[in-house]
Amino acid sequence: MTDSVQALPALIDASRHEIAATASIDDLEQIRVRLLGKKGSVTELLKSLGGMDPEARRTAGAKINEAKQALTAALEERRAALESAKLAAQLASDAVDVTLPGRGQAIGGLHPVTRVRRRIEQIFRNAGFTVADGPEIEDDWHNFTALNIPENHPARAMHDTFYFGDGRLLRTHTSPVQVRSMEQSKPPLRLIAPGRVYRSDSDMTHTPMFHQLEGLVVDEGITFANMKAILHGFMRELFEKDVKMRLRPSYFPFTEPSAEVDISCVSCGGSGCRVCKQTGWVEVSGCGVVHPNVLKAVNIDPERYTGYAFGMGIDRLTMLRYNVNDIRLYFENDLRFLKQFA
Repeated sequence: MTDSVQALPALIDASRHEIAATASIDDLEQIRVRLLGKKGSVTELLKSLGGMDPEARRTAGAKINEAKQALTAALEERRAALESAKLAAQLASDAVDVTLPGRGQAIGGLHPVTRVRRRIEQIFRNAGFTVADGPEIEDDWHNFTALNIPENHPARAMHDTFYFGDGRLLRTHTSPVQVRSMEQSKPPLRLIAPGRVYRSDSDMTHTPMFHQLEGLVVDEGITFANMKAILHGFMRELFEKDVKMRLRPSYFPFTEPSAEVDISCVSCGGSGCRVCKQTGWVEVSGCGVVHPNVLKAVNIDPERYTGYAFGMGIDRLTMLRYNVNDIRLYFENDLRFLKQFA
C-alpha cells in the first residue's frame, strides 16, 4: 500500500495529461469513473486506509485526499472547457448573419377558377347586372318545381342529385337563386348568380362539385335579341377576342324558346383542333326566354313582363381561357400547376 501511495504523484501527472487530451465529455466521464468512481483506483486507496496503523493512515490519507482534490479540479476544469467549446460550436452553427439581404416571402395567387369568376362578375357589373347569392342546400320547390321541371324529369333522379334524408338536396344549379330573387324583388331584375353546385358526376370534364353562373333579366319588352347581344358581348370581353357566336335550338324546362350557345374555338380560331373536335366551335352555355310558368310561380305577370336566362359552367370557361384539357387539375391542389396562374 505504501508503494501505491508513493506512486500517486506519477498517477496524478499521467492522469492530468490524459484529462487535458480528452476531446469529449463522454471520454472525460470514463476517466473520472476509472479514477474516482466507486471502484476507481483513488477510491480503492481510500478504502484500504482502515488496515493501516494510525500514524501511517494519517500520512497516507492526507496524500490520497490531495491527489483526489487535484484530479477532481483537473476534471472539472476540463469539463468546463469542453462544455464551453460545445456551446460556442452550437452558437456558431445557429448564428444568423443579420447583414444578409432578406429572403422575402413568395406571393401567392388566386386560383384560376376564382380569377375567371371575378372577371365574369366585373364584366356583368359593368353591364348593369347585380351579383346575387343563395343557399347551397336547397328544397325541391326552389331547385326544381318553381323552374317548371316536371316530377318525372331525369335531373330529379338520385343518380344525378345529392339528396338529404329530410328531402332537401345540394343545389344542382344556381337557378334557385334566380327564383329567390324574383320572390324578394319585383321587375325590373338584372342579375347574375355565380356559385358552387353539385351533381353526381365525375370524369375529365365533370366533377361532383363545380362552379356555375346563371343570369336573369326580367322587364317589360325583353326579347331574345337582347339576350343574344349580352351573351356575345360577354364572350368577347371574357376571352379578349372577336369570337363568333351561334345559337342552336335546344330544350330546357324553364325557358321557351331555348338555345345552346356556341362560340368559335378560342384555341384554333375556328380552323379545327382537338379542343373543338375539329368542328371550329365549342359549346359554352344554355339560354332562352324565361318560361311563363316560372314567372307565374313567383307571382310575376307573364302578360306584362318577359325575360331571358342563361347558364354556363365557370370551370368550363376557365378551361377554355387557359387551354386546360382536364378539369380535375383545378381541384387537385398541385402547386406546380397552380403557380402558373399566380
